[in-house]
Amino acid sequence: MLITDIKRVIDQVSREKGISREVLVATLKEAIESAARKKLGPRVDVEVHYDEKTGEVDVFQFKEVVEEVQDPEIELTYEEGLGYDAECELGDSLGIKVDTSSFGRIAAQSAKQVIIQKMKEAEKSAVYENFIHKKGEIINGIVQRVDRGNIIVNLGQAEAILTSREQIPRENYRRGDRIRAYVLDVLEDARGSQIILSRTHPEFLVKLFATEVPEITEGIVSIRGAAREAGVRSKIAVSSSDSDVDPVGACVGMKGNRVQSIVQELRGEKIDIVQWNPDVAKFVCNALAPAEIARVIIDEDNKNMEIIVVDDFLSIAIGKNGQNVRLACRLTGWHLEVMSEDEYSRSLKKGYDSLMDIPHVTLAMAEALYKNGFCASADVASAQKEALLSVTDMTEEEVALLIENAQKIVAQSKESVQEPPLTDDGESAAHPEEILPDEGNREQIVEDEVPSPLSDAQEDDDADGVE
Repeated sequence: MLITDIKRVIDQVSREKGISREVLVATLKEAIESAARKKLGPRVDVEVHYDEKTGEVDVFQFKEVVEEVQDPEIELTYEEGLGYDAECELGDSLGIKVDTSSFGRIAAQSAKQVIIQKMKEAEKSAVYENFIHKKGEIINGIVQRVDRGNIIVNLGQAEAILTSREQIPRENYRRGDRIRAYVLDVLEDARGSQIILSRTHPEFLVKLFATEVPEITEGIVSIRGAAREAGVRSKIAVSSSDSDVDPVGACVGMKGNRVQSIVQELRGEKIDIVQWNPDVAKFVCNALAPAEIARVIIDEDNKNMEIIVVDDFLSIAIGKNGQNVRLACRLTGWHLEVMSEDEYSRSLKKGYDSLMDIPHVTLAMAEALYKNGFCASADVASAQKEALLSVTDMTEEEVALLIENAQKIVAQSKESVQEPPLTDDGESAAHPEEILPDEGNREQIVEDEVPSPLSDAQEDDDADGVE
């Protein structure tokens, strides 16, 4: 059986659809085998041979040589077998070449359907194989259409989807526009392969910098992390393996040309390029720049920091709607609580006052407790004996009494909140500033040195340092 230009068709489909020749040949054989079974019967044993050089396809039906035929579809007599092979013996399986011209229109149509179906499956598989290694890279395409807010992108050999959630806010595309995006994922299921794109993912920003900054490709400058609020603002942390190369300057470029090309691609998104530092406190300070930091209090166990900024820089550190500190949290991986020096001083005094409300607690004891994370009477009330023994010089009996007294203070505080005294005219006489706040949920902090709020001179000395 010689199928016209079969070799040319296989080569063309393989080239245009990205399907391997082996898959196409296997599909062709399976289709012809299906047609043969429709003509000869479902139980026949058939094989299809394809000649790569000539493009000729031959079909062979195999039958067993027996003395007496019970099933003509799969058996033939010894005498019949001698007609095909003079050396055949009983029990041999003979391959008899089938005249494919007898298959007819129905069998041919069946073969065509199998080929079409297998081609579709092979094409879907080829899309997955061709694009799975591009996951995590930037890819270029042309907008083919917009479907219910989702952008369908033509990548040449396949289509990809940029969902509305992965689009930068307020950017619009029309059919035929060129588009760059990050390959977020390549999925394969029963319906075929699906390529998911993104323009909002932080890695899109990272890859854009890698494209624009040769020092990143060369391995001199490294990107340590990125955080984005797409279309509005982003932060990227960089470091250099060469002391002579400024990583921030390398990313900015001459007259800002490198970073500006990225800003234009991201539709005006503001980009903060942050100097990474192995000292996490200094890294956080860099991430919050240009805010002037007065003090950093670190809780390593909970990855929490209290950032005390100079009063005039509080709004800068927090940013519009909390955006600056929110991005700094994502970039550094730490939970950051930002407050002004004035807020910190008042918070510190409130904590000391709360601790010293506990009977027999001296200023020195309050300082020791606060330094080790017991920042209010509620913290002491809920503490374990062992924890307090490890940070004080008290005996077990003294610690037990301390916890008991703290629990009484907390209980009294709750009662005063629930049942405030009434004045003669029936109005509540309770004043918010007179009610001890329940600070049981306050996160513990760790600080090398905690200043006493009763010593203004000591507080002024500490305000300039970063711990």
